[in-house]
Order: sequence, then C-alpha cells, then structure tokens
Amino acid sequence: MGKKAKLQIWDTAGQERFRNITSAYYRGSMGIMLVYDVTDVKSFRNVGNWMRQIELNAAPDVNVTLVGNKSDVAEAERVVSFEQGQRLAAEHGDHVRFFETSARSNVNVTEAFEGLATDVITRLQTQDEASLARVAPLKLGQEESTEKSDCC
Repeated sequence: MGKKAKLQIWDTAGQERFRNITSAYYRGSMGIMLVYDVTDVKSFRNVGNWMRQIELNAAPDVNVTLVGNKSDVAEAERVVSFEQGQRLAAEHGDHVRFFETSARSNVNVTEAFEGLATDVITRLQTQDEASLARVAPLKLGQEESTEKSDCC
C-alpha cells in the first residue's frame, strides 16, 4: 500500500442519544464504518436507519464499510448470516464494502480498517487526478513571439 492515513474514530455504539450530534460529523467524514452484532437482529435492522442518515448527511461519494461483528460465535447463536450482511451492503451501492470480524479473536479487524482507509485514499487520489486533468497545462520555457505586425 505505501500510504499512511490518520483515522479519527467516533464510536457511538449505535446509541440513540448520539443520533443528533452525529449528523454534524457525517458532513466532514471521508469514510464511515457501521458495525452490527451478528447475534442481535435489532442491531442489524438499525443499519438501515444509519444508512439513511449517511445518505441524508454525508457527501454522496463517502466510502462506507459495513461490518458484522462476533463472527467467532457458534452457528446456533448467530441470527444474521454472512450472506445477509453481504446483501445489505450491496443494496446500498458499490461504495459499501462488507466484512465480518471478531473483535474478541482479532479476526479481520485490521483488514476492515485498512480496507476503508484504502478506499478513501484511492477515491481522493482519483479525485486529485481528475482535478489536475481539468487544468490547462502551463508551458514553461517558451519565448514570446517577437514578430512585428504591419499595423500602426
């Protein structure tokens, strides 16, 4: 990868009391990570509400990573499948990446953060290159024409 990114993380734990103040943070965000618990269907359903908040308040091209946490639990404890998580991410567009992680076992946690950071860096580089392409090139070292006109 070779690039460094400084991440500022706001963990609201999905709490309603943060819903109003988080709208201000969406505006300046370049990347957003939403995490739900694969053993809690309510947390999974809340992802839709948070996605709507992102669509209303964040930049249209913000990178989003959806994460299903507690992937290390026994299958009997799981109420949200890997496929359901993938499907939900896909429903919200190409800019939404999906991971399953286990914070307890440290599985895919680094990959989820690095994936989001890489997506943001790639998008910003692409935008910078597009901006540069729109600027007319400045030609240095060309001498001004010294031809005289026949006028006056």
